[in-house]
Amino acid sequence: MSAAALLLIGLLGALVGLVVPRLARRFTTPPVGSWGDPRPRPGPSTWLSPAVAAVVFAGLAVARADDPALPVFLAVAAVGLVLAGVDLACLRLPDPLVLAAGALALGGLTGAAMLAGTPGRMLDASAGAVVAGAAHVLLALLPGSRLGFGDVKLAAVLGAPLGWLGRDALLAGLLLPHLLHGGLVLGLLATRRVRRDTLLPLGPALLAGAWLGVLLG
Repeated sequence: MSAAALLLIGLLGALVGLVVPRLARRFTTPPVGSWGDPRPRPGPSTWLSPAVAAVVFAGLAVARADDPALPVFLAVAAVGLVLAGVDLACLRLPDPLVLAAGALALGGLTGAAMLAGTPGRMLDASAGAVVAGAAHVLLALLPGSRLGFGDVKLAAVLGAPLGWLGRDALLAGLLLPHLLHGGLVLGLLATRRVRRDTLLPLGPALLAGAWLGVLLG
């Protein structure tokens, strides 16, 4: 990918990041006891969001420059940024946003597979969604689990683009979110920012881990 194309995609990400805070606020509702505080926490800041979105878009462009599904990854990432902002603010992953990400992933990957003449890759994408969803259903059913079914649905959606890339990307996208989340929880506990019974959002870690899985896959 040329430097000009990469710059344009980075700028597109920054533009997306400008509207993410406003969209996230539209879906934010007061949580119940989230982060130990019944009030909504601040969502993504108006100055940090464009920078994060630009990095996300540029990273995908570099990693998947030759992949016909790059526009799909960018579209899912755009919705994912809004989902992360909502989850950080109120511990929710709204179904309309998760469904939108799922529709973009399914429809976009199907189109990319048809255009590239590789319809078999949709089997890999579908298998990735099933494996990711099933794994997180099992985690949600474990005694004492705090995994919500919004997280399960998001994991299934993210499993499709990860499955499209193959087994290594899928495994990385399944494991990295929980390593990231676990490290964050340990750090917050060590600094006494949270208690052991404090509810923390998993959605941002799912999205960040999937992004890293795409970059590493």
